[in-house]
Amino acid sequence: MEQQYIDLYKQFHENIKSNSAPVINALRDESFELFETLGFPTSDLENYKYTDLNASLSIDYGLNINRIHFPVDPYQVFKCDVPGIHSFLFFVVNDAFFPVNEPRNKDLPEGVIVGSLKEIAETQPDLLKNYYGKLSSKQRDGLVAFNGTFAQDGFFMYVPKNVVLEHPVQLVNIMRSDVDFMANSHNLIILDEGAKMQLLVCDHTVDNVRFFANRVTEVFVGENAVYEHYKLENTHTRMTNLTTLLIQQKDSSTVLTNLITLHNGFTRNTVEIDLDGEHCETELCGMVIGDKNQQVDNFTTILHNQPNCHSSELFKYVLDDVSKGGFTGKLRVAKDAQKTSAFQTNRNILLNKTAKMRTRPQLEIYADDVKCSHGATIGQLDESAKFYMQQRGISETEARLLLMFAFTSDIIDNIRIPALQDRIKIMVENRLRGEISKCEGCMICQ
Repeated sequence: MEQQYIDLYKQFHENIKSNSAPVINALRDESFELFETLGFPTSDLENYKYTDLNASLSIDYGLNINRIHFPVDPYQVFKCDVPGIHSFLFFVVNDAFFPVNEPRNKDLPEGVIVGSLKEIAETQPDLLKNYYGKLSSKQRDGLVAFNGTFAQDGFFMYVPKNVVLEHPVQLVNIMRSDVDFMANSHNLIILDEGAKMQLLVCDHTVDNVRFFANRVTEVFVGENAVYEHYKLENTHTRMTNLTTLLIQQKDSSTVLTNLITLHNGFTRNTVEIDLDGEHCETELCGMVIGDKNQQVDNFTTILHNQPNCHSSELFKYVLDDVSKGGFTGKLRVAKDAQKTSAFQTNRNILLNKTAKMRTRPQLEIYADDVKCSHGATIGQLDESAKFYMQQRGISETEARLLLMFAFTSDIIDNIRIPALQDRIKIMVENRLRGEISKCEGCMICQ
């Protein structure tokens, strides 16, 4: 499957580079050599045990290596109506940053830089060269190497020292094409010392064709900085959505990551968080609601590399029909990372016998003065609790809904944007009722 892309790169590598920027191209050949060695990951690999990409990669996708403009106006196909969110709004269409003239974006604090990764790499290369690829180049992963080979653009954001963004930043990824299409984009986010921001990433599809998205995001969180990353996926069932989120934390930094998959086709979320400073705080959580033949695999790694850090991880799945879920959570405590506290939990509900969930919580501890735990459960709804509610006049359907909603509530409570939290509650309730739960006013979720 990878041979066609190897041949494509060998034939058109100069076209790919000419439509990108030197800072991005600096690692391109190295990434290609690694991809040529590794190829696409298969389920024979331990890290992809629950992720079989054969069907998705058997499609002949189009790639936009010559940066042809796609006829789409994001404002016409995406209308976010979360009341009171007041976000700074940006778009990536397929694999290219879409320039918009959004009036509210003019209220960004002085010194904040947001825009196309390609353009900023050309105009301010010194800002990127110390960060771009520093985390992704350490990954011996075929998908990350493939991204480094073909990604030409993406989203860039820099928040200067002690700057606090009062409103969240919303990044909307829109897939748009008349033919089966593949997008590879690379995002880079830098928070300087004492900075604070919230990022909401929304994944959407426009056309009813087969899409393949392979996105890599690198996040650098400086000393005493605070970063919140929310990912909401609401795509159609012909979408393969592969994301790799790499976060590096410095001393006394705080990170919250919340991944919510409400409707999808095939999804793999890979998250790696490096606690490279003392007194770091990390909270990683996620929720999956799956039915039909949807599949979601979350693969997470938290690396405690320095002492006196705390991490907490919680993922929950509700699966129906013949949907499949996969969770692998790795906690690694380095030899010198004393006084570490790290906790990991995965809870899952299967609504019938045909849904499948596979889970692997893992601990690697090389320090002796730590507090660590992990655990996983797979079960069904509490029949006694359902019976208790029915005895008090609640219908069986509503009783099931209340139990499922209560099960997901602690993930929703970890959304620290009040307007978004309220909206997600409605969307989750609709989803649990079997509805598509597309955003109000959004015309593109199918």
